[in-house]
Amino acid sequence: MSSDLIDPLENYREPERTLIFVHGRDFKPSPDALLDLNTSAIAAGIERDFPGMLDAFYALDKRLAYYGDLGNAWLRAAGKHYDEKLDINDRKQALQEIRGLQKRKSFSLGRYERLPGKNAMRELAADFTAPMLGTIGLAERLIATAGGDVTEYWNAASDFGTRVRERVRSAILAAFEEGRRIMLVSHGTGSIASYDALWQLSNDPEFAGRYGELKIDNWLTLGSPLGDSMVRRRLFGARAKGRERYPANILVWHNVSAEDDYLCHDGSVSDDYSAMLRLRLVGSIRDYHIYNLAVRYGRSNPHSSLGYLAHPRVAKLVADWLRLSGPVSLPSSIL
Repeated sequence: MSSDLIDPLENYREPERTLIFVHGRDFKPSPDALLDLNTSAIAAGIERDFPGMLDAFYALDKRLAYYGDLGNAWLRAAGKHYDEKLDINDRKQALQEIRGLQKRKSFSLGRYERLPGKNAMRELAADFTAPMLGTIGLAERLIATAGGDVTEYWNAASDFGTRVRERVRSAILAAFEEGRRIMLVSHGTGSIASYDALWQLSNDPEFAGRYGELKIDNWLTLGSPLGDSMVRRRLFGARAKGRERYPANILVWHNVSAEDDYLCHDGSVSDDYSAMLRLRLVGSIRDYHIYNLAVRYGRSNPHSSLGYLAHPRVAKLVADWLRLSGPVSLPSSIL
């Protein structure tokens, strides 16, 4: 190579990466405890399936968009009780049992069906009644049953939703400001707040001018209700047309739903948000169906965040992202 030519990649440095967790509804332990549990759950899957990537995962910058204090205060004001020590201990026990499964093939329907206290009747009812309820405007009751803090998020007379979105948005903006590559992992109703925050960064004049062109590498939604018709009508941008209806800052969207998870009874989002592909607002939207093997308080809990995070699907998605360098490509096939 001629000495007067400069290699454009000679001084290229791969941007640092950040994994941001967004938790969902109901009571939550302290932010340090929750971040440690989430990190340990993914690490269990990485160690099991991709041990060579474990050091890279531990070195990864990991953050939590935490609003548990807001949800906890609202739930207590509503008369609910929470024992944090008991909750943390039960979460650790659930993770310990999942960590004992040393093979991917263990995450099967057969093992799932043998979990203690497993009862699919709640999900069966959701499958049959939610679409019908949505058509007559009563689907909100289904979400309200899952947790009143969800309906408070949509309460126009409250600042609860505004404060939750600010927490999620601030976590994303901090990583953007630092020039980091981002994987955003949203569990349950945390995906609603994440969607709204991403939409704001893309379309709200307060943010779009500065951040509208920035993008996250991967958005991973776990047990998400974003496929529910009532939820879609409540999202930011739902009444807009064309490109302004959707976020425009996601390169790849992965959606993982578990058998019998009542909160994501419609486990598919690729069909509901296909317009994002047509409008070239996202490179790929993929749905995955799994069996969540978490047992909480002695019973199967298919919505458990730890069961999602420790699953082979999630381990593969995180490992694939850690391997990416240079331009972001579409995900390889999984399992």
